Amino acid sequence: MPGNGLTRLRAAITAFFALDGFVFAGWVVRIPDIKQQTHASAGTLGLALLGVSAGAVLTMTLTGRLCRRYGSHPVTVAWMTVLALSVALPPLTRSAPALGGVLLLFGAAYGGVNVAFNSAAVDLIAALRRPVMPSFHAAFSLGGMLGAGVGGLVAGALSPARHLLGLTVVALLVTAVAGRTLLRQEAPATPDRRAPSSRPDVPDPVARSDRPGAGLAGGPGRPGGSRTRGLVVVLGLVALCTAYGEGAMADWGALHLQQDLGASPALAAAGYSCFALAMTIGRLSGTSLLERLGRTRTVIAGGATATAGMLLGSLAPSVWVALAGFAVTGLGLANLFPVAVERAGVLAGPSGVAVASTFGYGGMLLGPPAIGFMADWLSLPAALTSVAALAATAALIGASTRRALAG
Repeated sequence: MPGNGLTRLRAAITAFFALDGFVFAGWVVRIPDIKQQTHASAGTLGLALLGVSAGAVLTMTLTGRLCRRYGSHPVTVAWMTVLALSVALPPLTRSAPALGGVLLLFGAAYGGVNVAFNSAAVDLIAALRRPVMPSFHAAFSLGGMLGAGVGGLVAGALSPARHLLGLTVVALLVTAVAGRTLLRQEAPATPDRRAPSSRPDVPDPVARSDRPGAGLAGGPGRPGGSRTRGLVVVLGLVALCTAYGEGAMADWGALHLQQDLGASPALAAAGYSCFALAMTIGRLSGTSLLERLGRTRTVIAGGATATAGMLLGSLAPSVWVALAGFAVTGLGLANLFPVAVERAGVLAGPSGVAVASTFGYGGMLLGPPAIGFMADWLSLPAALTSVAALAATAALIGASTRRALAG
C-alpha cells in the first residue's frame, strides 16, 4: 500500500479510536443522572454497570473470529454503528434491571469495536514499522476527554436523553465518513521479516499467519502454540489490572467526587476529564517512551505511578487533591493496555487481540460490582484503593515477566 494510503488509513483508524472514547465518556458522565432516574443503590448500580463489561467479554472472542473471516475493517464499521445506536438507550430505562439489559447491548458493541480496530491498528503498525499503538489509544483518551468535557458543559442544560441522542447522531456521521476509508482499503500486508530495532523489547513487526484457524497456534516468525498462549495470557493479566482501573475511573470517579467530596455535577464530570487528559498526554509520548525504555520498564514505571496516583485520588481530603490524584493515575495507566494489546496482536493476530482484550475487559467486568459492593460494605474511597492494588500488581507482573514483554 502506498505511503499516502497508509496515512489515510491511519487517520481513519485514529478517528474510530477517538469516536469510541467520545461516546463512552459521554455515557459515563451521565451515570449519576441515570442512577437517580433508576433509584438504584451503589450495589444495584454496580450490577447494572456489569452489563457493559459482560457484553464486551461475550463478543470479543467472536469478533476475533469475524476479523479473521471478513477482515477487521468492515467489522469495525459494523460494530461502531451498533455502538452509536445503543448509547441512546440508557435514558429510556426506569429500573436497574432494564438498565443492565440495554447496557449489555452497549457493552457488546463496545467490546466488538475495540477488538476490531485494535486488530486493524496492529496490521498497520506492522506496515509502518514503528511502535505507534499508544498514539491510537491517545486518540481514544482525547475523545474521552472531549466527551467528558462536553458532557459536563451540557449536564445542566440537556437531559440525559437529549445528550445521548446527540452522541448517536455524531457517531453515525463520523462512522459514515471514516468508514468509507476503511471499507475501500484492505489491511496492509504484514512484513515477512522482523524489522531491526535498537532495543530488544521495543515493539517490532512480526510476520503473522492470517490463515483461518491460525489463532494462537503459532506461525512464521513467532513462538509455538503453547508458548504463545502463555505469553498472551500474561499480557492479558496486565490488561486486566489496567482496565480495572480505567473502568473504575469511568464508572465511579464522578460519583466519588460528587458524593464524598461535595463537588458540583460539572466539577465531578471534570474528574474524568482530568484522568482522560493525563492519559492522552501519556499516550502521545508513548511511542518515544517505548523506543527509549522498552515495554518492560514502561509497564513497571506506569504501574508504580498509577498506584501512587490512585491512593492520592481515593483518599484525598479535597476535590482538587483528588483531581490531581486522578491525573497521576491517568499518566501511570496510559501505556499499559496499549503495550499488552499490541504485543498480543503481534504474537497471535486478531485472536491474540481478542484474548488480551477479554482479560482486560474481564477487569472491567470485576470492577463495577466489586467496587459497588465494597462501597456498600466499607466506603467508596476505600473501595477505590483496589485500583491502586491492581496497578501495583501490573508493575510486579512486568518485573517478573520481562521476557514475555520483551519478545
